[in-house]
Amino acid sequence: MSQDRLKIEVAKAALRYVEDGMLLGVGTGSTVNALIDQLASAGIRPEAAVSSSEATTERLKAIGIEVTELNHTGDLELYIDGADEVDAHKRLIKGGGGALTREKIIAAASRKFICIVDESKCRPVLSEFPLPVEVLPMARAYVARQMIKLGGQPELREDFVTDNGNLILDVRNLDLVDPVRVETDINQIPGVVTCGLFARRAADQVLVATESGIETR
Repeated sequence: MSQDRLKIEVAKAALRYVEDGMLLGVGTGSTVNALIDQLASAGIRPEAAVSSSEATTERLKAIGIEVTELNHTGDLELYIDGADEVDAHKRLIKGGGGALTREKIIAAASRKFICIVDESKCRPVLSEFPLPVEVLPMARAYVARQMIKLGGQPELREDFVTDNGNLILDVRNLDLVDPVRVETDINQIPGVVTCGLFARRAADQVLVATESGIETR
């Protein structure tokens, strides 16, 4: 089964958690795009959605779903998003699409966070995908030096600015055996908006599309 087909299958599986009239948080990325397409096909009508990116906002509006601000909603019932990497404890690396800060805010404000991925994203320990770190532009070089001190190899994401007007450093080779500690350490560096580790607020449930069907973790 192709990766695109696996994304469609896991998106379909996530629909059983979405109800008419609910306030829904929606993430960013190709698997989430498949979810939005499936929402349109299924005719499920959330009361409104809170979006993690401008791209997702446009896609939701295109199928007639109202997009509102988190400041106007209070806590959300459900947040659905993908991930770049998932470990055995439902901790994630996110931010390959550059929306990590808004994604982290919405995840924190949601009572339930469901992560949808295909099996290629699963690892025993977070290790392979470079860790995105969103930084204020003036702090780019300073934060990069701190990443080196932590054992990482930072690289500026070229020709990319986040929806918040910031830059992203993609950091390779960090030791992520204790992702909660690393997340805390990086987020305390002045100039860091947030990093793409979702360890302190991991997913509540992970749906994984495999060749033999959908696994729920």
